[in-house]
Amino acid sequence: MGKAERTKQYILEKASIILNEKGISGTTVDSVLEAADVARGCLYGHFLNKDALCNETADYLLDLNDRKTIEFVTKEKTAKGRIHAYLKFNSDPLNTVIQGGCPIMNLAAEADDNNPVIKEKVKKNMIAAQKFLSDILDEGIKNGEFKDSLNPDEFAIKLFSSVQGGIVIGRTLGSAQPMRALIKSLKSELKTFEK
Repeated sequence: MGKAERTKQYILEKASIILNEKGISGTTVDSVLEAADVARGCLYGHFLNKDALCNETADYLLDLNDRKTIEFVTKEKTAKGRIHAYLKFNSDPLNTVIQGGCPIMNLAAEADDNNPVIKEKVKKNMIAAQKFLSDILDEGIKNGEFKDSLNPDEFAIKLFSSVQGGIVIGRTLGSAQPMRALIKSLKSELKTFEK
């Protein structure tokens, strides 16, 4: 990676914290300039405008969240272990791997009606995340961990939606307790499908 690419990466890293914590409307060029300690000309040498900066920062955040999740989950060898790892990865909405919380929900909430470009990015990410979980569950059926009565697509949607909702509730209430109760319930339900 050359110097220009390193500088752009550094700006994205700094912008990602601001965007994930303050949202699109709360992210200003000046706040990114201050956080990254770069000149305005340097920033505009890498990004055409604020929209381009926010779009690329959203890509960076979603990719970072995906990589961290996949790295954590795929350490496990069994399908059950991977689903439990996914739940553990998301178990504390107040102390997340990415500063500011889960970027999926943070971006989705703000981009819903105001930013169709970022909304589409989040939509694709959500679909991919559900497929990732569905594939794990399907693998668990094929290797004999789970009964054929488990519908991988339906349970993946339930897992993903429940976890994302639990993150929002936990962050809003300032407590990890709702997520812990939710995870306990999801594990109990998944257990009913074990062979």
